[in-house]
Amino acid sequence: MKKLTLTVLAAAVLLPFANYISGQQMQLSPNNKLRMAEQIIENYYVEDVDADSVVQEAIVAMLKTLDPHSSYSTPEETTELTQPLEGKFSGIGIQFNMSTDTVYVIQTTGGGPSEKVGIMPGDKIISANDTLLAGRKLPNSKILKTLRGEKGSKVKLMVKRGDSPELLEFIVTRDDIPLYSVSEAYMVDDKTGYIAVSRFAEDTPKEVREAAVKLLGKGMKQLIIDLQDNGGGYLGAACQMAADFLKAGDPVVYTAGRNSAPQHFNLDSDGILPDIPVVVMVNQYSASASEIFSGAMQDNDRGLVVGRRTFGKGLVQRPFPFPDGSMIRLTTARYYTPSGRCIQKHYDKGHSEEYQLDMLNRFNSGELWSADSIKLIDSLKYQTLRNHRTVYGGGGILPDIFVPVDTTYFTQYYRSMLGKGSLNAFVLNYVDSNRKQLTRKYPDEDSFFKGFDVTDDMLQALIERTTADSTEYNEEQWNRSRPYVTAVIKGLISRDLFERGSFSRATNMFDPVFKAALEAINDPKKYNQLLGNKE
Repeated sequence: MKKLTLTVLAAAVLLPFANYISGQQMQLSPNNKLRMAEQIIENYYVEDVDADSVVQEAIVAMLKTLDPHSSYSTPEETTELTQPLEGKFSGIGIQFNMSTDTVYVIQTTGGGPSEKVGIMPGDKIISANDTLLAGRKLPNSKILKTLRGEKGSKVKLMVKRGDSPELLEFIVTRDDIPLYSVSEAYMVDDKTGYIAVSRFAEDTPKEVREAAVKLLGKGMKQLIIDLQDNGGGYLGAACQMAADFLKAGDPVVYTAGRNSAPQHFNLDSDGILPDIPVVVMVNQYSASASEIFSGAMQDNDRGLVVGRRTFGKGLVQRPFPFPDGSMIRLTTARYYTPSGRCIQKHYDKGHSEEYQLDMLNRFNSGELWSADSIKLIDSLKYQTLRNHRTVYGGGGILPDIFVPVDTTYFTQYYRSMLGKGSLNAFVLNYVDSNRKQLTRKYPDEDSFFKGFDVTDDMLQALIERTTADSTEYNEEQWNRSRPYVTAVIKGLISRDLFERGSFSRATNMFDPVFKAALEAINDPKKYNQLLGNKE
C-alpha cells in the first residue's frame, strides 16, 4: 500500500511533464515553471527541505537579476528597515547595506556612537567583537543582532576604508540613537544660517521649517543647507522641504516607469523662504531624497549646489508586503529632475557587486580630487528652467562648484586616536569632571562658542591618554592634526553639554565644502553669475 501511494504521488507531480517526457514540448508560464520546480525540490530532493527557505532564496535570486536596489526582507528585517525613519533604538548608529558578502556603511547617525569615533560612509565592517561579518553572506537580521546591544556596552569593529590593505580598529560604545533629521542649526555670521539635514524622514520638513524660522529670528538673510552624507529617505519629505524654498508652479521631481504612469510633483503655493540666497552642500554619499532636493534647487535656478557629484540613487522602490510580515521592495520607476535628468547612475543588470564598487572607482579615477575626471556626455546635456544654464545627467547631481576631498588633518595618529576611543573617552571624562563649572560659566551654546577655548593642558592630557591606549606618539602627525583635533574637542564638548549641541559649528571651518559654500553665498556677484541671474 505504501509503495502504491508513493507511485501515485510521483505520477501526480510529474503529470505536467508527461508531454515533454513523451517527446512533445509544451509552453509553460514562468509562474507555473517556478511552482513546478518548487514541487520537484520539495518532493524529490535527497534530504528534508525547508520550503520557506527555498522560496525566500528564489525571490532573492530573482531580484538580483533586476537592479541593485530591488530587495527582499524577512519579517524581522522589514521591522528593522522602518526604525531609521521612525521611533528610537539603541545601537552603534549606522545605516548599512549588505552587498554580496560585505557590510557597507551607508550613513552614520549625526551625534551617534559611530560618528563620534570616526566611522564614515563607505567604510566596510569586517568584524564585530571578533565575529567575522565579511565573506559570510549574513542576513541583515543577524548583522543587526551583532551590532546592537545594551546602552553603554562596547563593540570592537575592524573596518576597511577605501583601497587601503590595513584595517582600522574602532571601539564603539552603544547608545540610544538620536533620530532627529536636523542634526545642527546655527548662525555662521550675522546674516548666514546653517542647517544640517541628516536624513529625510516624516518630520524632516517640519524640523527644517522650525530651524529656519528660529534662524530668521536671529537675523538670517541667507542659508547654507548641508546634505553631505545624507543617504535620503522619503520622497514626500524631500518634496515638502523643497516646497519651502520654491514658488507656486515650480516642479520638484517626476517619476516614470514601464507600468506606472508618470507622476509630476509640482508646487501649488509659494514657500516660506522663496527668495533668500541658498547654497546646498553635497558629496558622493548624498543620495536619493538628497538628490531630489538638490536637483530641484539646481534645475529651478533657486540655489547653488556645492561639493562633489552625488551618489546617483534614482530608482523608486514600491513596497509589496506579504501576509507573514516579509516584504519585497521592487523598483517600479525612475526619478527625474525638473529639467529631465535621470538621477540614477548606470548599472548592469545582475551585477550588483560592480555597482557597489562605484565609490572605489571614483577614488581610483581621481574624481574625488578633480572635476576634470568627471566624464560629461553631450547627449546627456540639459538646460535649467529659468536661466537655461547647462547641466548634465548621467547619474547623480553635478555641483555648480566642485570641491575636492581634503585629508590634510586625517593622519594615522588621529585615526588611531579616534578608532581606539581615546579622543571620545577624554572628552567624556573632561565634561564629567567639569560639568557644573562649564554649565555655570556657559549657560547656552552661544556663550560656550564665544568664550570656551581648548587649552594646551587639555591637549597634552589627550596625548597622554592616547599613549596609554597603545598609540605611539607621532609629533609630525600630531602637529598636522592638532588644529582639527582642537576643533573636534570643542564640538564634542558642546554636543555633550547642550541638548542637540552643535559639533559642526566647531569643525565646519575645516570642511572645504563648507568654506566654498560660505565664500559663494557671501559673494553676491559670484553667486548670481553662477546661477545666471541678471544683476
